[in-house]
Amino acid sequence: MKRIFYNVFREGSQVNQIICAFLICIPIYGYGTCIGWMSPMTLLLQSEKSPKGAPLTDNEISWMASLPYLICVPGTYLVAWLGDKYGRKNALLFMSAINAIIWILKLCSMNIWVFIVARILVGIVMAGSCVTCPTYIKEISDDNIRGALGCWGALFFTTGSLSAYIIGDMLSYEVILIVFLAVPLIHFLVFLIMPESPSFLIKKEKDQEATKALVWLRCRKSNDALIQEEINTIKREQKNDEGKGKYLMKNILTDKILFRAFQISLVAALARELCGAVPVLNFAGDIFSLASDVTGLVLSPNQQAMVLGVVQLCGATMASGIVERCGRRPLLFITCIISGISMCILATWFLLNEINIAVPAWIPVLTLCACIFCDAAGLMPISVIIAGETFSFKYRGTVLATTMAIASVADFFQLLFFKPLSKSIGIYAAFYFFGAMCLITALYVIFVVPETRNRQLEEIYYDLRTKKEKRELPK
Repeated sequence: MKRIFYNVFREGSQVNQIICAFLICIPIYGYGTCIGWMSPMTLLLQSEKSPKGAPLTDNEISWMASLPYLICVPGTYLVAWLGDKYGRKNALLFMSAINAIIWILKLCSMNIWVFIVARILVGIVMAGSCVTCPTYIKEISDDNIRGALGCWGALFFTTGSLSAYIIGDMLSYEVILIVFLAVPLIHFLVFLIMPESPSFLIKKEKDQEATKALVWLRCRKSNDALIQEEINTIKREQKNDEGKGKYLMKNILTDKILFRAFQISLVAALARELCGAVPVLNFAGDIFSLASDVTGLVLSPNQQAMVLGVVQLCGATMASGIVERCGRRPLLFITCIISGISMCILATWFLLNEINIAVPAWIPVLTLCACIFCDAAGLMPISVIIAGETFSFKYRGTVLATTMAIASVADFFQLLFFKPLSKSIGIYAAFYFFGAMCLITALYVIFVVPETRNRQLEEIYYDLRTKKEKRELPK
């Protein structure tokens, strides 16, 4: 036992980084439970057995479902500002506090306006999950594990959603709320002992505290040369950003290299949203229903959600296991190709079905699962990892906030117009569009996106330069 304990916590061990990253991802799990809660609770709240006393209307449910995506747009800038101003740790504690308030509100009242306020707060937790958490993980992790730990966001989100589907089927309304309330409360208390991001501490000229944080995270002594080397690297990175002005987006848009890096981050974020996963999840009930006539696969709406949750969880688990072995570019390229092909096959299935040509009913189920798997295995986690790895501390929060805000707007309009457009021009056209977007993104990855695994910013930015710019660099 002593030997095992020694091996785990030996000098240079990464176990403390893993513990810290695990705790950083708990609010993402909470965000997953908030999103997943809607699936079983919509059925309950719109039934005659609704704990409210009267069933909620479709309009009320629609507002509850869509509001987080809208609120996430300003929310991304709020949490990015909190992280840059008061630290990543305080921003994360703020997320847990908000998460707890969401469940407390639902416990205290069944008024529809209380539900809507709670769903508005979900938008803030969503923003923090996509901005604060990946930024924090990047800044506490060694280069050789930051990708694997960065994929944990997708893993914890899908785990949270799946647990909400399962618990929602097993427990009563009030007990579900109490269980989900306990998670952020416990997390808030435990995370108080975790260290602040070393990059933030150095920015605030708290070198001694930054050294102490790195000593714990790296399981090394304070006089270790590697600790001082990392401190110097962080200082050098931040010094390079000095004198570039306080208007960060203006700096990004006017600097050639930063703008190219921003374009890559934005394309990756939009590819994640336009791969078809969002409408596929909303259209899953109809696809399962169509398939059931031939396959005999008859599932309730909540069982369908569980199936998709399991597929997402498998994809996210695979991503965290292989991202450090195969790299960011190959994983993003492969998932884009598979997702694009599956969307085109699904579109063709709808087209043939519309003109009364017999096609196997298992095709939509297979393509649906392939799309959801690829989203969780590559598009969702890699887009966030790339954004975090291609920018320095000064720009990281702003870039993640901006790309997430644009992606949220795309989600909002996608959910708003998907069904009416599908009815007017045909559902197959929509899925051909998603397939084309994935395949175009795959080409973009080949020709434009650099590999970021185990690389410093200087190396990544060198790859972003044109041949002419590389020749003009001082030797």
